[in-house]
Amino acid sequence: MPRVLLVEDEPAIADTLVYALETERLEVTHALTGSEALDAFAEKKHDFVILDIGLPDITGLDVCRKLRESSTVPILFLTARDGEIDRILGLELGGDDYVTKPFSPREIVARVRAILRRAGGNGETTAPSGTAPTVAAPATALHHDTSAMRIHCHGKALDLTAHEYKLLLVLLSHPGRVFTRDQLLDRAWEDPGAVTDRTVDAHVKSIRSKLRAARIGAEDYIQTRRGLGYLLSFTA
Repeated sequence: MPRVLLVEDEPAIADTLVYALETERLEVTHALTGSEALDAFAEKKHDFVILDIGLPDITGLDVCRKLRESSTVPILFLTARDGEIDRILGLELGGDDYVTKPFSPREIVARVRAILRRAGGNGETTAPSGTAPTVAAPATALHHDTSAMRIHCHGKALDLTAHEYKLLLVLLSHPGRVFTRDQLLDRAWEDPGAVTDRTVDAHVKSIRSKLRAARIGAEDYIQTRRGLGYLLSFTA
């Protein structure tokens, strides 16, 4: 039975989620604060973390940063805000998904199940079948300047549009992981329903062109998995 750490300070929301998760045969540990969550995670192994960003002591982003120092456990962010900065920071810090309140408890359970399947059913992040293992980007390949919100390729700043920047940042957050077009639309567009999956293809083509302009061969960092989606890879 997968063990889920739920970090949520609003009792009504927490109670609803605990009930929905336990009904689906998931074991749940509930923490009200970031400090409680870190203590609970240190005490016993958890396979998944549902993490509210707006906590009363430290932010969920800070909790995620702490967890990522020693663990690759899948993390689903909850937030009452829907700002681009929150999305980008959450993904950059290692979050696997992002849900804005209000939400359906059934949607949360479905997302938890889907992410656990991609992670191999436990808290250790593994690449989906048929993909390269997750690897860190070489320091000289792609570098994200968080303060300037710019991505550099081999030291050269890429002149990216807002959507190109967010799309490439999603891929850069998990090198080696395949993202479907729908997942990229959901993470890089505020209103993914207003565009088609072909929009992703067009933006990927443009990003590849800009990578090539920075360094010949860098366009191959973005690889296509036919029928699946795209991934970022720095290996041949």
